[in-house]
Amino acid sequence: MSITQQTTKKAKVLVVDDDKIVLRAASEILSREGYTVVSIDDAVEGLAAAKDPSIDVAVLDIKMPNLSGMDLLKAFKQSRADVEVIMMTAFATVETAVEAVKAGAYDYLTKPFENIDVLSLAVARAAEKKALRDRTRVLEEALNVKHQFEDLVGQSQQMRSVFKLVETVSYSTATVLIQGESGTGKELVARAIHFRSPRKDKPFVAVNCSALTDTLLESELFGHMKGSFTGATANKKGLFEAADGGTIFLDEIGDIPPATQVRLLRVLQEGEVKRVGANDTIKVDVRVIAATNVDLAKAKETGKFREDLFYRLNVISVQLPPLRDRPEDIPLLASHFLKIYAQKIGKKVTGISTGAMEALTTARWVGNVRELENVIERAVVLNATDAIEVDDLPAEIRSNQKGGGEVELYSLAHLPYAQAKKLAMRAFERRYLSALLDKSSGNVSSAARAAGVDRSNFRRLLKQYEVAGRTMKKDGSAANDDFDDVDGDELAMP
Repeated sequence: MSITQQTTKKAKVLVVDDDKIVLRAASEILSREGYTVVSIDDAVEGLAAAKDPSIDVAVLDIKMPNLSGMDLLKAFKQSRADVEVIMMTAFATVETAVEAVKAGAYDYLTKPFENIDVLSLAVARAAEKKALRDRTRVLEEALNVKHQFEDLVGQSQQMRSVFKLVETVSYSTATVLIQGESGTGKELVARAIHFRSPRKDKPFVAVNCSALTDTLLESELFGHMKGSFTGATANKKGLFEAADGGTIFLDEIGDIPPATQVRLLRVLQEGEVKRVGANDTIKVDVRVIAATNVDLAKAKETGKFREDLFYRLNVISVQLPPLRDRPEDIPLLASHFLKIYAQKIGKKVTGISTGAMEALTTARWVGNVRELENVIERAVVLNATDAIEVDDLPAEIRSNQKGGGEVELYSLAHLPYAQAKKLAMRAFERRYLSALLDKSSGNVSSAARAAGVDRSNFRRLLKQYEVAGRTMKKDGSAANDDFDDVDGDELAMP
């Protein structure tokens, strides 16, 4: 597949201008770029065409008979606020430009165009913004349907199986053992089970068994009597008693010592606890959900975990997959965390760029969902625009998008073939474009000729693949904005 074929779905563009020469020229420019173009020379007819739900970008002339372009712009923003609108005029004034922007225009162009890049680049930017907003909307809609259990998010087949199992076991009192790597969301599964059960109005008590010493763990779980050990100045109720009628979640159950395993087995068998230092037992009605990131079956075989306790805990087993085995869930999770932290931090960050999402999707995520959450929080804090960009991500995540060779292919090895091939192709093409520019000393026209690609298409590819660079003025100094100085022919790589 050639680099000109490797493009995202092209937008549908509506062009309205009563000047038929300008209309035809604009339509030809955009058609050559691969856009579907609807061209209309009457503003009233353009108003009717605005109802087409497939229109992504509208290019409108300001001065037209019967209905002005400004009126048409306002009509668009009332009925199709999602459409990005670019205004054109041969009578440019600062006041008109300000009025257009205030009315919701995405960009403002002066006719005649300096060259064809002016229009095509403006439409490309507008279409990308529309596509980003559409992707964000789709992800938000997915978050509001059945694939979300509280903060447990996913749409992969593995997670659908987990959700189905959660729904099935919630209404029973059977003990559940949740197994999975650290950061996969084991406590979220436990909470989902509890809050879908008849016990939902009773306590949910969570305890990390690995965070407490042996003596303190027994005291926390089962309680103690006054004077039973140094520092026991009063009788204390344990967490099993506190969870009576509800659910207790024992995280990192594989780390509890042998003595505590014996006491826990008694609770599961008899439904009663004995406080440390007490003679009498106390009846409790508690559902136990345990979790571990170690293989309890192997721990049982080596004698590190009691066999009878293992079978008591492993009545119903839930296996949580690592995030790297369900890459299709990463966009949904990233959007979920973006929404949470944008609101929490108070930033208007509404989406994730294509390049940033590629880097997130190809990362190994050793820390699983917890690591992804931390990366998104960091990106929201650092971001200065309305979408998370590649540069907002940590270096080790960016390397998945910008790296090359064997390292990059290794990072794709956990993905399905079709998805891995697509991402590898994009990475190759990004490096190919960068290499061409480097070989051509930053000269866009020279690089385009070497690639056998039209100069305007080559510039569009540079923008599409987010190849960093700056246009240069004739005196060698840098222009103000990336790719905005369309007359400049020199592009220096950083």
